[in-house]
Amino acid sequence: MAMGKILSSGPILFFLLYLVALVSLPADAAVKRYQFDVQVKNVSRLCHAKPIVTVNGMFPGPTIYARDGDRVVINVTNYAQYNMSIHWHGLKQFRNGWADGPAYITQCPIQNGHSYTYDFNVTGQRGTLWWHAHIFWLRATVYGAIVIMPKQGTPFPFPQPYRETNIVLGEWWNNDVEKVVKQGNKLGLPPNTSDAHTINGKPGPLFPCSEKHTFAMEVEQGKTYLLRIINAALNDELFFAVAGHNLTVVEIDAVYTKPFTTQAILIAPGQTTNVLVQANQAPGRYFMAARPFMDAPLTVDNKTATAILQYKGIPNTVLPILPKLPLPNDTAFALSYNAKLRSLNSPLYPANVPLKVDRRLFYTIGLGINPCPTCLNGTRLTASLNNITFVMPHIGLLQAHYFNIKGVYTADFPDRPPQPFNYTGAPLTANLGTTSGTRLSKIVFNSTVELVLQDTNLLTVESHPFHLHGYNFFVVGTGIGNFDPAKDPAKFNLVDPPERNTVGVPTGGWTAIRFQADNPGVWFMHCHLELHTGWGLKTAFVVENGKGPDQSILPPPKDLPPC
Repeated sequence: MAMGKILSSGPILFFLLYLVALVSLPADAAVKRYQFDVQVKNVSRLCHAKPIVTVNGMFPGPTIYARDGDRVVINVTNYAQYNMSIHWHGLKQFRNGWADGPAYITQCPIQNGHSYTYDFNVTGQRGTLWWHAHIFWLRATVYGAIVIMPKQGTPFPFPQPYRETNIVLGEWWNNDVEKVVKQGNKLGLPPNTSDAHTINGKPGPLFPCSEKHTFAMEVEQGKTYLLRIINAALNDELFFAVAGHNLTVVEIDAVYTKPFTTQAILIAPGQTTNVLVQANQAPGRYFMAARPFMDAPLTVDNKTATAILQYKGIPNTVLPILPKLPLPNDTAFALSYNAKLRSLNSPLYPANVPLKVDRRLFYTIGLGINPCPTCLNGTRLTASLNNITFVMPHIGLLQAHYFNIKGVYTADFPDRPPQPFNYTGAPLTANLGTTSGTRLSKIVFNSTVELVLQDTNLLTVESHPFHLHGYNFFVVGTGIGNFDPAKDPAKFNLVDPPERNTVGVPTGGWTAIRFQADNPGVWFMHCHLELHTGWGLKTAFVVENGKGPDQSILPPPKDLPPC
């Protein structure tokens, strides 16, 4: 029986089976097989029932468990009316972009009634990642956790927790999300914000009809618990805290950090954070809570999702205590929290930061307005990098690159914006048109890249979480205002910067990242706010093959979905 199916009979049974599997497996690599059936199921939240797209009828979907060194084989069969593709967020997919999953970037989607097997190795990675649909806004309900255990016999570099729990943060719309988005696009405006945030698919008791839709975890006095926190929300950066309990951050995006203790964490869409929580308070019931961070003048769903941390033996009649979350616009907390994130950089887990840079890129992030004769005001909101709004192709970019198919994309994405300006000065409201195209940037194999992402005040400044597929990168610097190439690099952290796959570019500021282009293929880079991705805030890198035998893209699998 496939593990994905086992899961539907309950997480406890699955966890026991998982422990049995761990005991019985040899220390070397194993093959973990899953069957993902994409199917529509009626689900009720907030007094509203609606059909949603799920995997195996579960919301959130099943957790993928693997070990560093394992091969993972996931057969996805699509029974839903929508085309589907699934991205394994944060897995490097070395030479194997065919398993990465973003629709029209590395594959054409899986059509109704068809299957595709994602077959990949987990190499040199351990920790919390996640998977989600990577087409339309279907990841609103099609998502789940990936838990990668260290190799057999390798301990965590922090105190061994007594138990662990996944905390997957999401968003819920009462209406059909795809219809909400279509309506917004028709008007040329942002669609309605979500109606609730969720923790493990449940909004918690602060919402109507949600008493039974509340996630709870039981703890024992004196024990330590590992929370694997994932932000699967579509458009909201979130604060998360547990009333009365400190959180010790030990990992971000499946990379160990220097541990530090905080009352709350900030987590952007696409990011993961592992924290240790000690059950060292007076036995009772304590709310875990998540709500958005937004320090720009924009509308968000500002409601608080809650779950319950309950000490063993405490009755359900005891009212839980709410945590003190930072204020929704607490920029100072956001900046100071992110500044505390540092790679562990130990002999076992070194931070191999590129010190020499072969290619320097500077990308401006902008919102814009383009003509749209059929839209409400005759215009449509759009987004761009270096003033280019990305146009999705009709066949996978990886196929076009691998088979040398002409006319699908051009490899002329500019290394810097067409004209410099005062990026973060007063709001710019004139000349907001962008150019459109499927333009990619070609990168020489094994070269080191420094990319500065600069927010701009085109319409408004805003925080943007950027995700790079196929790689981790080091966040060597960040700042508010305009990046100064003469002064700012002197302040870069080249010793123990945080290593991650998704980074927040601060509102009205910049972030500098470095990575070594040692993974050939076509790798998507985009804002992880679904709204902005849909508006064109994305591009891709074509990393060329190297000369060695294991430095080129693997051949495509036989069952790659047709275009």
